[in-house]
Amino acid sequence: MSLVFPQLIPFSDFGGDFTSYFEAIYLVFHNDFIKTQPIYEGMKVSAQKHPEVDGLHRTFYHITHEGEDEQNRTPDMRRMERIRFPKFIISNCPHKELLIWEKVLGRDTRIHILNESERYLVVLTKRNGYLLFWTAFYIADNHTLKKKLKEYETYIKAKTA
Repeated sequence: MSLVFPQLIPFSDFGGDFTSYFEAIYLVFHNDFIKTQPIYEGMKVSAQKHPEVDGLHRTFYHITHEGEDEQNRTPDMRRMERIRFPKFIISNCPHKELLIWEKVLGRDTRIHILNESERYLVVLTKRNGYLLFWTAFYIADNHTLKKKLKEYETYIKAKTA
């Protein structure tokens, strides 16, 4: 069965009122990751709160804003309108339309979950007894999408070798 992704939450539905839009987006995040936690392979997925950014969960800020410098990230409408995607993807694993691979970065093992057709990536970090929701984002450029697909293929080849 095909995955049917949740509807986007477009800014245009809020009549140009960014504050109302931001609050609505945060409410979805709060319900999906604070009030409840999705489960991935039997483990809870928690959102990192500290260090807070402008009084908000660090993870929320990270998945709705873009930029290399953590202190000067800007709102990203493509990320914001897809706020329902992370929990949906995590809750639907495993699925043939979700490419899943692990990548070791320093002491962390990160689980990457990609839906190629939606160009959306969720990253979880393994912790002792739970998973940390690291980030999630829409992949706008083809170069990055190809790079992620290559990472997946390399992982699968190494696993089946």
